[in-house]
Amino acid sequence: MVRRASVLTHRRTAETTPAVLELVEAARRARGTLMFTEHEAAKHGLELGPGVEIVQQLPADVELCFALGGDGTILTALRHYAGAGVPVFGVNYGEVGFLATVDPDGLGDDFDRAFAGEFETIQLPTISVGRPEGTWSALNDISVHRKAGLRVADLAYALAGEEIGRVRCDGLVVATPQGSTGYNLANGGPVLAWGVEGFVVSFIAPHSLTARALVVAPSDELTINNASREEPVEIHVDGRPTLELSPGEDVHVEFGLMHAELAQLPGASFYHRLRERFGRLAR
Repeated sequence: MVRRASVLTHRRTAETTPAVLELVEAARRARGTLMFTEHEAAKHGLELGPGVEIVQQLPADVELCFALGGDGTILTALRHYAGAGVPVFGVNYGEVGFLATVDPDGLGDDFDRAFAGEFETIQLPTISVGRPEGTWSALNDISVHRKAGLRVADLAYALAGEEIGRVRCDGLVVATPQGSTGYNLANGGPVLAWGVEGFVVSFIAPHSLTARALVVAPSDELTINNASREEPVEIHVDGRPTLELSPGEDVHVEFGLMHAELAQLPGASFYHRLRERFGRLAR
């Protein structure tokens, strides 16, 4: 049974407020409590009362997090609770919703099942990029990009201390299994099923006939070197510009230093998601 859960929603409240009110009713039926930040409560016109508690920040001491939005919202919740053992129950209000647990149909029953603990969890690994001044972790991908208006990137890369190659390109993407259906897929990289231990490296617009995507073993550290003599490149973590790599500088990428937990209803599978989400777009 879930007694305390947090709630995170995307900015389009006209879509999510009816579902949030339904979620509050489900919490009351289960004699549970939903934790809303002051910002979230104001978005949906909620006040302190049965089933509703208002706090200053997204709390850590909960058993479940409901994320209502697209994959970006669900990723925000997964990042917040990575390493904390709090599963994220995603409701799809986005375009694809690959990370979502359910679609917004029949939510009353789905919310009742969630409060009853009738869900399974799957661990989603992170990848981390580091250099001496810090480490940043991504759930989907870490990408390297040439800067706008500058020449193409010149990137060398090595695995487990062995140099593999050097490619002139617009950039490269390092993706987790759950992130492999994003930017990596758009690059023509392989889709990794959830549960695969490892990550994939693919190239953005390579100026080469030999640059190919590569699936990497989980224990092998990836080193990326900006081999340009003049041009810096940007590093994005889950799509957000995060740091700059100067000419000649290295960064190191490691797999699985932390995990997040995604809730899913019994019987759900990666392959079902793949067919439903991407098959839907093809029709």
